[in-house]
Amino acid sequence: MRHRSLFTLTALATVGALTLSACGSRDEGGSGDSGEKKTVVIGLDSPLTGDLSALGLGIKNSAELAVKVANKENEVDGIEFKLKALDDQGQAGTGQQNATKLVADEEVYAAVGPLNSHVGQSMQKVFANANMAQVSPANTAPQLSQGPDWQKGKKERLFENYFRTSTTDAVQGPFAARYLYEKKKFTKGYIIDDKKTYGAGLAGTFTKEFKRLGGKVVGSDNVNPEDRDFSAVATKVANSKADFVYIGSEYPTGAPLAAQIKKAGGKMPTVGGDALFSAEYVNLHKKKSEGDMATSVGAPLETLDTAREFMKNYKAEGYKEAYEAYGGYSYDSAWAIIQAVKEVVEKNDGELPGDHQEARKQIAEAVQDVKFEGVTGTVGFDKYGDTLNKQLTVYEVKGGKHKPVETGTFKEN
Repeated sequence: MRHRSLFTLTALATVGALTLSACGSRDEGGSGDSGEKKTVVIGLDSPLTGDLSALGLGIKNSAELAVKVANKENEVDGIEFKLKALDDQGQAGTGQQNATKLVADEEVYAAVGPLNSHVGQSMQKVFANANMAQVSPANTAPQLSQGPDWQKGKKERLFENYFRTSTTDAVQGPFAARYLYEKKKFTKGYIIDDKKTYGAGLAGTFTKEFKRLGGKVVGSDNVNPEDRDFSAVATKVANSKADFVYIGSEYPTGAPLAAQIKKAGGKMPTVGGDALFSAEYVNLHKKKSEGDMATSVGAPLETLDTAREFMKNYKAEGYKEAYEAYGGYSYDSAWAIIQAVKEVVEKNDGELPGDHQEARKQIAEAVQDVKFEGVTGTVGFDKYGDTLNKQLTVYEVKGGKHKPVETGTFKEN
């Protein structure tokens, strides 16, 4: 594998200005100013409006920052990067339409996104047919990379062009189960999911590990993620004598469901995955969210030396929205594509192949071999296109904010 350092960023005193000094990331003497630059557009798909827009805008802004860094640093001689962001509103059908639009644009050579696993699943074949790399910062459903029978030990990579910088629910669910059973000493759980690819899959991996450890599931239910009245389920949970309720869903569903459980008299904490790890969960749930927990991919950015410049420069750019849970992963997804473009340009005598289909194909192949120290730590991909970074963190709401309480790597017994 080809090893590359990411960058060293230094914020200027001028508000909004951004300069960076490369750390061994460019060949000596390459200026890229000898002629007109070729435009390489990186597509992006995420929910830019709607209930999940807080996460989606963080993804968009962070990928945009990576593009700005690459251009300021002249990361790839002769190439000017641009970002084309499309809004899927968290809907699979819209995501598939957006994938078709990106494929039809000959200036688009690869894509970042999406947020939701079920949306990503709808886009995979469209991108695969065009040999276009798709790098998601947030899809966590294992079947997207390892096939439908991954739980049976029959792992099969269905799309060679699909990658992700976030780890999967194959480890996220069990990581939470161990924390609750071994550290919190919780032995009775109530499990709820929204029947979507992400929610049902995450709840499934959590439940399997919790039972294996000796935990008991005292009740389970499904909810419609479009609903906001969960009073019937809330009453059942409140009366269940469970130590906790695990919700496999996203914060627009999880927050009101958790609030209604407490309103019905339930005193147990709500626990969920990375889609509950958002300031919006607390905002929607109000003060009743105290003590609730959520797992998320990776270590807290605030604890990583590799993330300091990203956070500083994100702030310097003046984005109104927070980078949220997936900002660092989105930046790293875009940077992986940028490094793949660089690899292809270097192998083709300083230019991309003239045929854009061939260029897309070579970029997708090059993504497989990129490896660098990114915002979130080491960025690289295994034989399934999954990230090499398997770290996870448990957060608990304390004083109205998610605070990290446990960071580690899940290891099978």
